[in-house]
Parts: sequence; structure tokens; C-alpha cells
Amino acid sequence: MVAEKPRRPRPGSSQLTLELAPDPGFERENFVVSGSNEQAYAMIELWPDWPDPMLLILGPPGAGKSHLGTIWASIAKAGIQSATSLMSANIEALAAAGPLLLEDANAIGEAEAQLFHLVNLMRENRMALVLTAKAPPDAWGLRTADLLSRLRLAPTVAIGPPDDALMRAVLVKLLIDRQLVIDTNVVGYIALRLERSLDAARSFIDALDREALARQRRISRAIAADVLASIKGGEEQASLYDEKDLFR
Repeated sequence: MVAEKPRRPRPGSSQLTLELAPDPGFERENFVVSGSNEQAYAMIELWPDWPDPMLLILGPPGAGKSHLGTIWASIAKAGIQSATSLMSANIEALAAAGPLLLEDANAIGEAEAQLFHLVNLMRENRMALVLTAKAPPDAWGLRTADLLSRLRLAPTVAIGPPDDALMRAVLVKLLIDRQLVIDTNVVGYIALRLERSLDAARSFIDALDREALARQRRISRAIAADVLASIKGGEEQASLYDEKDLFR
């Protein structure tokens, strides 16, 4: 059963023994560095010796932008704000409060004027501003030329989709957090077939844990395959509904 306490593997066994670990979070020790994010992580490590007080962290959904940004916010004692919340925010107070992490800047939408004001005030106050986004500023639909120019000039670090090494490491970390015992070959099987996304890894381990508990069995390759199939089936079903909506 997955609820059993972890035990030591027999000599020569490839079984992973997963020790007790704290709940997963955005702490520095929970960030797994690999080829897809090492340059971005190195920039965070350089703080506060940056060439510019503004930094853009770019990457696809589930690549770890928020995790990396939160690590910086913890180091810099920065506030955290979503881009969409700028519409109702007190920009002057926000810019005077200290360093700031602005999440999902590509979704700025109607708060573009507030972002422009914030960028200018943060620079005047010599405060650090880190923005996370899925795409470069040219893809945000900005209409303010001066804002776009400032964002283009800001240093940028990119996080790529998780590579095989990162996917395996994250899957193992998530299993450790849940005290689950699983063979290493099953981890490899999952990593090769799962969507390249840290969010997908978290969702998969949630579903895998529930399925193993429901069956009252330890996690096997067969259970992992069933969960993978159910996830892909759900995605295909959702896609069918989306296509139907187009013809309504």
C-alpha cells in the first residue's frame, strides 16, 4: 500500500526509498536546477549584483518561473503582485514599498498604463522589479511605445521546458514529499511519457497517489500507465468539447 512507511531496499535493488520530506513549496531548496533553467537560476544567485534593477523571467507554463521569482522575492524581501491586480493597486505605494515581483506580466491587459507608471516609479526609486511572463514583451499586445521600449531594454533570462533530467528529478521530489515508494524504472517510464511541464508533473503525482490509494496497492508501472491514459483521455475529451463550442 502507498500509505506504508518507507523501508530500505535490499542490496542490489533499484527501488527508490523515499524519505520523509516537508510539504512541497516554493522554497529555495525545492528548486531543481538543470540545463533548462540553470542560466536563469544563476542570475537570481547574482542578486543584488545585477546590471539593471529590472529583470524579465520568461518561460512556458509550468516551467518554474513563479518558483524562481519567489526565490528571488524571498532573498530580496520583495513584495509579490499579479499583473492583473495593478488595475486596482495604489501604484505610488507599491513602488515605494521596496523590491517587487510582478507575476504573469503578459496578462497585463487594461492595466498597461499602471504598469508603465510602476516601471517608471520603480526606476526613479531605484527599486528592483522582476517580471515573469510566458512570452517576450512584443507579444503582450502593448500599445505604449515607451513602455515596450523600456521592457525590451531590460535584461532577460529564459527558462525552457523541463528536460528529461529535470522531469525525473521533480517526479522523485514530489514522490518524496508524499512518502511514496516506487521503482526507479517506473519513474523513467512516467518521465518519458508525461507532458514537459512541472504543473503536469504535480497533477500527475496527485492523480497517481489517489489511484493507488483507491486500489489499496503500491504504485506499479501498470497503475502509472492507467493514470497516464486517463489524463490523456481527459485532455482529448476536453479538446472535443472545445471543437464543439466553435460550431455553436
